[in-house]
Amino acid sequence: MSIGLRTDAEPAEHVLECAAEPLAAMARLAGSGLFGDYVVYERPGSWTFAGGVLGEVVLEAGTVHARWHGLPPSARPWSGRPADALRDAFAEAPPGWNAYGWIAFEFAAPHPAGRLAHLIVPRTEVRVSGGRAHVTGPGAERVADLLAEAGPVAGAPSPVDVRVGGDAYRAKVAEAVAEIHAGRYQKVIVSRRLDVPHPVDVIATYVRGREANTPARSFLLDLGGLQAAGYSPEVLATVDAGGRVMTQPLAGTRAFGAGADADARTRRELENDPKEIFEHAVSVRTSLEELRRVCDPATVQVTDFMTVKERGSVQHLGSRAVGTLAPGRSPWDALFPGVTASGIPKPAAIEAITRLEDRRGMYSGAVVAVSHDGALDSALVLRALYSENGRAWLRAGAGIVGASTPGREYEETCEKLSSIAPHVVPLA
Repeated sequence: MSIGLRTDAEPAEHVLECAAEPLAAMARLAGSGLFGDYVVYERPGSWTFAGGVLGEVVLEAGTVHARWHGLPPSARPWSGRPADALRDAFAEAPPGWNAYGWIAFEFAAPHPAGRLAHLIVPRTEVRVSGGRAHVTGPGAERVADLLAEAGPVAGAPSPVDVRVGGDAYRAKVAEAVAEIHAGRYQKVIVSRRLDVPHPVDVIATYVRGREANTPARSFLLDLGGLQAAGYSPEVLATVDAGGRVMTQPLAGTRAFGAGADADARTRRELENDPKEIFEHAVSVRTSLEELRRVCDPATVQVTDFMTVKERGSVQHLGSRAVGTLAPGRSPWDALFPGVTASGIPKPAAIEAITRLEDRRGMYSGAVVAVSHDGALDSALVLRALYSENGRAWLRAGAGIVGASTPGREYEETCEKLSSIAPHVVPLA
């Protein structure tokens, strides 16, 4: 592969003419060890590697930690809304910043605990699209060398058995269905954790899994020792610099990838199943209600309703809702928890989740790219692998409504886990 290096008019940015596949480019950058903490974030037609730490914000229950280049670190108490705490922390960031990181599911809990968010402003940012790599910050020559390297970037996978823990999960589903019939809530997402029985090569797993998936967004990160790789089926929210908000709720699931005839049959089932249609319709209604709370209500509308989205080993019913931020609202306000990962009504569903499950952390939270100009892009964290302190795990859930059956919902978690379980690469 040949790479030409030139400097644009802006001295801080270099453009590399790059023939490498973006996935391989991201894996080589992540695996180089040159950048310390990093985030890889894929959007349609564009990949970003954010490496090294020029600035950092870590939000914990009651305390926000911030450090900016050239300034002493700070730790300040906060109360009220976590979104306001993040907004205020980034108000002190140096001009022209872009930030990348993750938001925990517990960000939306009424009494949040633990780490709620971790975002970095990178020292080096590499954006790959259209056969070019745009490098901002130091290290352009070394980036060019990495992108010129040939050879494989992933090892052989060792599939993880997803059919474990069925009895315990089915019991939790039955409990949730009973609570729905008792009128405590309409819908709740009940998830299960699947521990991987060996240490994992997270970067290689990301490569293998991305080759087999068709996500709305994908991500790979290593922040503060927590590693994650995932193929998000759903955009949680995007906000452009003009304040226009878009969210894409997914709800309703069937298996995909078993062949044309089988996929067509399960698609017909999905489109005609009353339980799946109801689950999706109430999710869209809730998304519209949330948009109206942060947007000018007159601008809120559905622009794409109940179409089938193919996402790796599963297919979903999906819709798109849009609106424009109301005066006084910020992009951080668009980071409400995904209705397809919590439930309806959300407060009661989130309370149920905290009783039925252990702490979720990143799972069903968000990976976020946000900019000084008000633009934000966030992916719902599903179909992901997590690794910390030498232990790795997967997690998947299903939307439980009154018509749910424990056996079918367990099968749905197996279908979702199969987006990543066959592609897990052991650490050599």
